[in-house]
Amino acid sequence: MTLNFRFAIVSDLHLALPHTIWNHPSRFHLVEVSIPAFESVLEHLTQLNLDFLLLPGDLTQHGEPENHIWLQKRLAELPFPVYVVPGNHDVPVLTADEQSIGFADFPLYYRKFGYDDPDQLYYTCQLLPGVRLIGLNSNSFNDQGQQVGRLDIQQLNWLEEVLAAANDELVLVMVHHNVVEHLPNQSRHPMANRYMLENAPQLLQILKRYKVSLVFTGHLHVQDVAYSEGVYDITTGSLVSYPHPYRVLEFHRDNHGRDWLQIASHRVESVPDFPKLQQTSRKWMGDRSLPFLLKLLTLPPLNLPSAQAEELAPNLRDFWANIADGDALFNYNNFPPEVSRYFQKYGAIATSGTPALIDNNSTLLL
Repeated sequence: MTLNFRFAIVSDLHLALPHTIWNHPSRFHLVEVSIPAFESVLEHLTQLNLDFLLLPGDLTQHGEPENHIWLQKRLAELPFPVYVVPGNHDVPVLTADEQSIGFADFPLYYRKFGYDDPDQLYYTCQLLPGVRLIGLNSNSFNDQGQQVGRLDIQQLNWLEEVLAAANDELVLVMVHHNVVEHLPNQSRHPMANRYMLENAPQLLQILKRYKVSLVFTGHLHVQDVAYSEGVYDITTGSLVSYPHPYRVLEFHRDNHGRDWLQIASHRVESVPDFPKLQQTSRKWMGDRSLPFLLKLLTLPPLNLPSAQAEELAPNLRDFWANIADGDALFNYNNFPPEVSRYFQKYGAIATSGTPALIDNNSTLLL
């Protein structure tokens, strides 16, 4: 039986009404453009006859009630269904404070967008005949009250029950934290591991057992498609960070029972106060990159001396912007050989050693 549908993904909106914006001097992202950029995206998406829209977390700047309320009302005006999951910025505290909603409050704001059970932070629903969405909550709090990316045992057990009952349905999974590594040794890197689920291997094992091949994530603010033993983790960059991307995807099941996913990526090129958004945003990121780069160079696995890191860092000014772009290829032959080889690993290179430019526009055979 053939199956065809079209959907979009917009991630890490970090929506902030003007009076709520934090003016932190070192932030990489331009929260100032959050609402006009989202409106620009919606103007495009409403012309495409979408079947649904996915928003994989960090919907708000920092969980402010007024930002959640604004988004809830705006989504209700759209001509297609929308489904959300919480990001770490949406539920930053266990108990509501003067700034943010409480952890358990999130479903109350999004009852029309997946959460038919206000007492549960994860859900499943039928998107179309034969197509099921599972929205997971990857935010937990440890014994010290710190927020961590993890699926609790109760949620994992629930997931197994849902997948066992899914029969012949196509299952799509949406979760904020990354499930497959998008960066070299991401789960063990001291700077990158917080973007991974702590128990990603356990989740992957379940997904592989039930032959779930598509997971949609955010959090990392980069355009990347990662693959592990039958599971594609398609992470979408942030709408408020360079290159301000979003995706439109088309799924096709042909007469031979083969499943194809066509991915097309788009970018917000300008908003009223930022007519050259791409150039401005890339420069903004580069201007603030030095502290990040010095940490990257001096922490494991490179462990470079501070003096050497300070010498190399200016050459890496646009390194993270290129990562965020997706499909990056790196050549730092002027670096010491071991450092050059390390940064080449961040490029879009397949295990065969050849470029694999699938992060932005590609067609995957599932």
